[in-house]
Amino acid sequence: MHHPFLALFFPLTLAAAEPSLNFQPLAARPKLQSAAVNEASGLAISSANPNFIWIINDSGGTPDIHLAGTDGTDCGKVTLADTRNIDWEDLASFTLDGQNYLLVADTGDNGSKRESCTLHILREPALPADGQKLVSATTPIAWQIQFCYEGGPRDCEAVAVDAKAGQIILITKRTEPPEVYQLPLRRPPESGLLTARRLGPTAVRSPLNSLIPFQNQPTGLAITADHTLAAVVTYYSVFLFPRKPAESWADAFAKPPTVLQAHLLGQAESVAFAKDGKSIYGLSEGRASPVVRYQVQPDVRPVNDENP
Repeated sequence: MHHPFLALFFPLTLAAAEPSLNFQPLAARPKLQSAAVNEASGLAISSANPNFIWIINDSGGTPDIHLAGTDGTDCGKVTLADTRNIDWEDLASFTLDGQNYLLVADTGDNGSKRESCTLHILREPALPADGQKLVSATTPIAWQIQFCYEGGPRDCEAVAVDAKAGQIILITKRTEPPEVYQLPLRRPPESGLLTARRLGPTAVRSPLNSLIPFQNQPTGLAITADHTLAAVVTYYSVFLFPRKPAESWADAFAKPPTVLQAHLLGQAESVAFAKDGKSIYGLSEGRASPVVRYQVQPDVRPVNDENP
């Protein structure tokens, strides 16, 4: 049961939303069991098996990608070869040309001083058999993207992939309002340092004035496998941005989002969609984070007896 004091800061009801955006949190909140995951800053659901989640730690951690079950079970880790965790802030899984990949976003920049940031793309490692752990190993980088931002350095903790469009979407954290940027997913040959192009502003404002620090700053981003819906997480909740077929991501993020019920996590910095788009997962920094899961609810419409 939630402490009644929290109700002052986390409303437990929502205004009616479009049926496809009607995600509700599940009561079960299993905890991560790995002691090595203490600052979960990025989360991605495996493209090969929806029962597994990949997780990265925040700045200064080892260059490891941790594997867990959706029930929190510790399933081991792999180490990303020839790299450092300068400030890893988000993680995405996607499929391209029939191959499953992970993208690690080394994009944190609290002081907005980094001359360039790096995105590491790797093949998704093979998953262990049921009840087994990954054998600790080093996995190579498939390709890297080094980039800067149009307009100068930005702090960014929210990065996702639209593989169909061949785009990487980034949302800044500390600008007011948050800004949406875009990069190509495939690095052009001999391209050197790329520049992330600004698409426009967005907004993820909580529906009340609370005492949650920095509650309107994006700390994670995810896009569904069918590229029709984006989720942005903040320290307050999850915000959904649907995209129609003819819309760009700039158009989608320019519209007011649907706000989900507060996640009640201490410091939420990661969000991910299940590959079927019917579940949203979230984690907090700190050891033994609860695994929060929102599940889409069925479209229930009233029956019209005169026009069945």
